[in-house]
Amino acid sequence: MFQPDLLGDNDFDTARLENLAAFVLNEAAAQGATAAEAGLSQDRGLSVGVRLGEVETIEHHRSQGLGITVYFGQRKGSASTTDLGPQALRESVTAACRIARYAAEDEFAGLPEAGLLATQFPDLSLYHPWSLTPEEGIRHALACEQAALNHDAAITNSEGASISTYSGYRVLGNSLGFLHGYASSRHSLSCSVIGQRGDSMQRDDWWTVARTQEGLEPAEAVGIKAAERTVQRLGARSLTTRQCPVVFAADVAGGFFGHFIAAIRGGNLYRKSSFLLDSLGKTVFPDFLHIHEQPYIPGALGSAAYDGEGVRTRAHDLIKDGILESYVLNTYSARKLGMTTTGNAGGVHNLTIDPGNLDLAGLLKTMNTGLLVTELMGQGINLVTGDYSRGAAGFWVENGVIQYAVEEITIAGNLRDMFLNVVAVGNDVDKRGGIWSGSVLLEKMTVAGN
Repeated sequence: MFQPDLLGDNDFDTARLENLAAFVLNEAAAQGATAAEAGLSQDRGLSVGVRLGEVETIEHHRSQGLGITVYFGQRKGSASTTDLGPQALRESVTAACRIARYAAEDEFAGLPEAGLLATQFPDLSLYHPWSLTPEEGIRHALACEQAALNHDAAITNSEGASISTYSGYRVLGNSLGFLHGYASSRHSLSCSVIGQRGDSMQRDDWWTVARTQEGLEPAEAVGIKAAERTVQRLGARSLTTRQCPVVFAADVAGGFFGHFIAAIRGGNLYRKSSFLLDSLGKTVFPDFLHIHEQPYIPGALGSAAYDGEGVRTRAHDLIKDGILESYVLNTYSARKLGMTTTGNAGGVHNLTIDPGNLDLAGLLKTMNTGLLVTELMGQGINLVTGDYSRGAAGFWVENGVIQYAVEEITIAGNLRDMFLNVVAVGNDVDKRGGIWSGSVLLEKMTVAGN
């Protein structure tokens, strides 16, 4: 029953994986562990890449693995293996136990409280495999790139187009009696091209991702969007240093709110490395802003019935009426802070920033004169102080209308002030990841140029 086998072409051998998890947990108990947690996975997929009409890569992906964590009281040890045969599994358990026996005591280590574990597992429509053949993948990728190359004479070169499909099965079990597995899928298509007009040369891209084949944007539409974005950037210039309103386009606004999540993540809080330390119950954003998790949306990329520790997820507010209602905690960080896990081991689940009534054009009209940011570069974020400074590119806007493309500038501020200075969130919500946000208008930032 425990012999490794090749992944099948259709569904996964779910019963086998669950049996393997149970086997590993029993083996951990037999070797003296007082508690244990095991995670197993099997994955498969196909990726195809083309460039300038030629096939560059065709890759089939197949993998499997086990991660085991054991506890001897408050001492913890972990090990992993990609061999799911019985001998390799026993050796992995032995290795984890050996580490735990020599590890230091940690009063906060251990499994979640049993009462917090998920007991209901709704169908969240996460698994929609796509039997994509290499020939079909090549056809889609070529059509995507060709649409970009044909869109405008200014498109002179291509970095290529790629398509990928992924399916996986995960099983999580622990010695508290939790044992559950589920399948998921994820498919994507992307294109990146280069444009030139005179001495100006620019590149840009576009991509689409979904759990279903039908949820992807058409290949030609992805290529055209990549070409349009590239052509719009031709003739870009820098700006003189100034302070002005800024709009983060929807596809970069998720990163803006990602900094907020990092600042309220338990690990940063108990290490006292966040500018939002001790901010529960305090105003962090304007009173119109509502930020919350929605983990049970069918088919969404961030949906899950439980987190990476088996703790049930829940829909809950992080920001309500501008006030910080909750941190983002796993079991360990919650215990360090004297709190209870929020079911966020592994991240947030469909973090939603409720949109307003304006689309991007409406936000630009509201801004009147300022900077539209469409690309950010660098990692100039200091979570301890909130200081923010990143390279940027985008468009200068006057009277609500885009005037010209902008590059070689830096935008700077402090995240605490930036959060409070949010003027509006657009209804052009980007749902291609775990953070759902429309474009965001900020009252002002410092823009440094030439």
